[in-house]
Amino acid sequence: MADLAAEAESQILSRRLLQPEEPVLIAVSGGLDSMVLLHLLRQMAPGHKWPLWVAHFNHQLRGRASNLDAHFVRDTCRTLEIPFVSEKADVQSFAAKSKLSIEMAARKLRHEFLARAAREHGISKIALAHHADDQVELFFLRLLRGAGPDGLGGMKWSGASPADSDLRIVRPLLGTAKAELVAYGKAEKIRFRQDATNASLDYFRNRIRLELLPLLQRRYQPALHRTTLRLMDILAAETEMLSETAQAWLRQKRPPDFAGTPVALQRRVLQAELIRLGLSFDFELIEWLRLHPDKPISIQPRLRVMSDNCGRVQLLAAEQQPFAATEELAVDVSEEQGSALFNGLTVRWELSEMPGGKRVFPKRTKGKEWFDALKVGSPVILRYWRPGDRFQPIGMSGKVKLQDWFSNLKIPREKRHQLIVATSAGGEIFWVENQRISEKFKIKTRTKRSLRWAWQRD
Repeated sequence: MADLAAEAESQILSRRLLQPEEPVLIAVSGGLDSMVLLHLLRQMAPGHKWPLWVAHFNHQLRGRASNLDAHFVRDTCRTLEIPFVSEKADVQSFAAKSKLSIEMAARKLRHEFLARAAREHGISKIALAHHADDQVELFFLRLLRGAGPDGLGGMKWSGASPADSDLRIVRPLLGTAKAELVAYGKAEKIRFRQDATNASLDYFRNRIRLELLPLLQRRYQPALHRTTLRLMDILAAETEMLSETAQAWLRQKRPPDFAGTPVALQRRVLQAELIRLGLSFDFELIEWLRLHPDKPISIQPRLRVMSDNCGRVQLLAAEQQPFAATEELAVDVSEEQGSALFNGLTVRWELSEMPGGKRVFPKRTKGKEWFDALKVGSPVILRYWRPGDRFQPIGMSGKVKLQDWFSNLKIPREKRHQLIVATSAGGEIFWVENQRISEKFKIKTRTKRSLRWAWQRD
């Protein structure tokens, strides 16, 4: 077990995660991983004169068990004579109010607490207990959610805190397998608290860890962790190089023909421009800007962007944004719930798992529809009806022209152009305002995840 301690110390020193005499705030949940990290850093601290602090955040998600976790960490720190800070918050209420998933809400509140605690005590480094198995889980989690190379590159050994860019997050165990932590904890008789929710299949990440990864490892690739970590390392290195190349491109006063450069560089340049403007983005938005220079696209209410032939992106002023039938709004529906406003129409969505066994199909009500979320994908595009649009109304075997559909229903011509449609990530119409939904995107017996879609006019 001395090997693990030596390896962790070697990584800290070679990667310069901590400097001599530098204080560090250790995030400790009370679980095995963070308790092992605390044990290791406490062993190393005297030799490097690292002042240690421990921070614990109580998410209040498991009732009495959450409070017992906090008491356990506090009592451990008292025994070890390590300063201890803690905070608690109602994550579930915050998630509902902020329209975030429980996981995202917990992450946001936890990082904000760690940043506050570090600033209050003059600490610039926060140590987290993420390990190699976490990296592999994260890879598949992001892969299934459609992430690009940036996301698939995974966590870094050291990086800026998401709550405060002046603070650094360090992960001394990122190269260590979970099995090594378990063996070390057992050999050193390290006490820890077991989180029962880690075994619950209600959480997407847990299903990846408990169902998907064992299946892939057993049936397809016994060395799954090793090959995945190698791929993540390659992606991270190549992404870093591509980002530097994109910045060099943007620094040129007269860059060469943008359309003639490699597609990967075009995408990275546009991504860098959107980041510079403080805008959120996805693959579809970047592709639109890449393939349609000098053509504006709506990304938020009253906010449009446009790229030029050099790859530079500009915001358009409000007076340059008149109503037009070509106006579009790209909406990211990958979060558990959210809303969007498009020219007087408010759309709210909610994603939920559909349990196996006997299915209870939701009934259509005014202003609400349900779709197969995996078929719809993300993002969706809100826009106006255009001549030539086709879709397959539910109950019909083929597609029809929307123009013919409107004529058969005797919808006045002036009203047709005010109706909004939604297209899937693949560009197919799945919803027409106040009309039928698409047959292709309806919920079926094999649907795994539903998209609740509600709309209201101002």
